[in-house]
Amino acid sequence: MLIGFEKNKKSKIKTPCIPSLDSFEITNKFQQYFTQVKDPRVERTRLHLLTDIITIAILAVIAGAEGWEDIEEYGLNKQEWLETFLELPFGIPSPDTFRRVFEKIKPKEFEQCFQRWVQSLVEKLGVEVVAIDGKTHRGSYDRGLKLKALHTVSAWSSEHRLVLGQMKVSSKSNEITAIPALLDMLDLSGCIITIDAMGTQKLIAEKIIEGDSDYILSLKDNHPTLHQQVKHWFDTSLSIGFQGLDVSISKRIEKGHHRIEKRTVYTVPVSKLPGLHEQDLWIGLKTVVMVVRSIQHWNKTTQEVQFYITSLDSDANKIGSAIRQHWGIENSVHWTLDVTFHEDESRIRSLHSPQNFALLRRIALNALERESSFHRSIRQKSRRAAMNDRYMVSVLMAALP
Repeated sequence: MLIGFEKNKKSKIKTPCIPSLDSFEITNKFQQYFTQVKDPRVERTRLHLLTDIITIAILAVIAGAEGWEDIEEYGLNKQEWLETFLELPFGIPSPDTFRRVFEKIKPKEFEQCFQRWVQSLVEKLGVEVVAIDGKTHRGSYDRGLKLKALHTVSAWSSEHRLVLGQMKVSSKSNEITAIPALLDMLDLSGCIITIDAMGTQKLIAEKIIEGDSDYILSLKDNHPTLHQQVKHWFDTSLSIGFQGLDVSISKRIEKGHHRIEKRTVYTVPVSKLPGLHEQDLWIGLKTVVMVVRSIQHWNKTTQEVQFYITSLDSDANKIGSAIRQHWGIENSVHWTLDVTFHEDESRIRSLHSPQNFALLRRIALNALERESSFHRSIRQKSRRAAMNDRYMVSVLMAALP
């Protein structure tokens, strides 16, 4: 009986999962996008290959690494597998080596490599709506050195769940200067670009139109006169039920997360309104928008009203859909980076390392979002990639065009 039990027990034991995908070929293809980064080290100190360092860092962050020690730990635990496609002439680099390299890599070069990779995906997929928004990396400040927290502006395609680009905001500036630089870096012709109130600027609107794109810009009290004019017109028109007015209306009800959200979008051609403040200075302006959101929770109902200006024709369904996609950058990017990758808690802050590590997280987020065979959260995908080398290769394969 004991012998039979042992045989039966052994028959149920599964052998370790060995990657059947070609790790070398797939990883090599993915590495090609990051070979243009110049090695910042003095030649005599280059014990480890730069491509090895960058590759291990990307894989480790996909697997949930939050710092240099985590990256080394991933490398040490996966060394046997990593040696099948990396050279590793002196084994796995130390945490200090990873830190020193990413402190010195020029962020612009790293971002250009990131951009080439994303562009290869975008050319295949096509992008319609691009949301641009800023994020403060709260843990990157250094009170002792009087170093401000890193602030970046990112572009996000909600349709394809891809971060398209990242731009650092200068410590002596704000998003108003970073957004045009990000637009210059990206080819967004033919896209609808949505931006929150900070980016609602005449020069940004002009730049978007010059780039053969359309804009939807949030209108708040940073443009008090225009905001009050649009608000007053909609309040008055709503009170009479928009009788005799050329208005497009879209209504939508969504249920989920223990709440019911009713959203009504009103769009009106600017030509149907009295002259707006500095209207001619807003290049391409065609339509004003009001969005009314009523959210019914289990114990209360809240309502908020938001206004927008856009270069699109008055079409409440199309404009409402684009505005809805803009909210995805908060829920799918900023929330995920903070909750899954713990970006806000990161104390990486020396030299270029905060900006470069932020880009590593966005590479990881893109790669994990693209993998669709495992229908779980980004956190669960990251954990599986950490434990299953075959799945890690699947993540890289999904990140290739």
